[in-house]
Amino acid sequence: MTTPDAGASSSGWLTQRRIRAHATMLALCLWGVCAIDYATPGLFDRAGNIKFQDFLQFPVAARLITQGRATELYDDQVLADGIRAIVGRDTNVRLQYFYGPQVALPFVALGRLSFPAQAEIWAALSLLIYFGCIYLLWKTCPGMRPYPGLVLICAAAYPPLFHFFVRGQLSAVALACFTAACLAFLAGRDWLAGIALGFLVFKPQFLVAIPFVLLLAQAWKILAGLVLSAGAQSALTFLYFGPTVMSPYLNTLLHSAGRPGTAELLYSPIQMHSLRTFWVLLIPWAPAVWTLYILSSLAAIAIAASIWKSSAPRPLSFGALILAAVLVNPHIYIYDLLALAPAFLLVAEWTINHAQHRDKPSFGWLLYLAFLLPMLGPLSRWTHLQLSVPAFAALLWQLWRLSHEPSLNPLSS
Repeated sequence: MTTPDAGASSSGWLTQRRIRAHATMLALCLWGVCAIDYATPGLFDRAGNIKFQDFLQFPVAARLITQGRATELYDDQVLADGIRAIVGRDTNVRLQYFYGPQVALPFVALGRLSFPAQAEIWAALSLLIYFGCIYLLWKTCPGMRPYPGLVLICAAAYPPLFHFFVRGQLSAVALACFTAACLAFLAGRDWLAGIALGFLVFKPQFLVAIPFVLLLAQAWKILAGLVLSAGAQSALTFLYFGPTVMSPYLNTLLHSAGRPGTAELLYSPIQMHSLRTFWVLLIPWAPAVWTLYILSSLAAIAIAASIWKSSAPRPLSFGALILAAVLVNPHIYIYDLLALAPAFLLVAEWTINHAQHRDKPSFGWLLYLAFLLPMLGPLSRWTHLQLSVPAFAALLWQLWRLSHEPSLNPLSS
């Protein structure tokens, strides 16, 4: 979500009119392709792929739970057999269930419906969650309120939204957690912000950086709320499913964390946008990849913590936290970049309220690039350079520079 005239420079190239035109063209292209591709009746799209194919794992997992076979949730062959039963034939879809067993519970209620019906209900609900989050964030940004149409068209044109929709993923739930935490944090309710962040334990890779940022920043209330929330969800899940289910889940997590490449398909790195996959694509030597990933992740965590400890406005601090969480996340596909939406809106709000600041043009261009570049991820198959990651890192660095300006004027407490 770029901002009206956010990138206005001496040339004034990134004007509100141009941003609106670019977003409109992008939205028409993305959703036009989706409409044409999904217009065919039945389970398969025009290209012969299964519609909402990533969603297949959730009805299969829900059925295993209702059949008393939850111990088989993390058996790849059982998942493959379940997918074959839904589709009616062998497919080239290769999925692994990496979620906690509790994630499948809400889908038990849809178990009597066909897979297309379940997927369509979830896709509609997900869009409602996404645009609801954008609306709530927009309402908290006074500088953005004169531009509801522009915010809406940028929200619709955001490339991760397209990927999230056509894959049938759960990214809107992660966005809801970040949005709830953001709204609570801006209202000064740090405990509630931490509790909302703790719900991200269903996608634990998002919590790789956040606790360390909060610890280094000595944000004790938020950190305590996060630990309590994540611990409560994990404990309740353990009590409900027992060790015979939780043990395979933990083994799956530990295996994927220690050897993430084994949990990824052939072209996964070009669809990912984190520091780990940035180095994976750039350097074909595993020890160097891990060394650079750890060092750059520590740098991102330290920068975000420094912003939190500074006198930076709360919106910018929370935006930095999200950027660090995304950069350090070792396993983040393009559809999970929905989590960046609050950061984009918060930084855009700052640029509007500080129109004369010397860094406004650079913030505008960085927002524009961070918004657009994830769409170009497939090019990294040949260039070996994931351009979105430097854009995210540059935006985080720019926030750090801004946070240490003596003249920084907070937007709100």
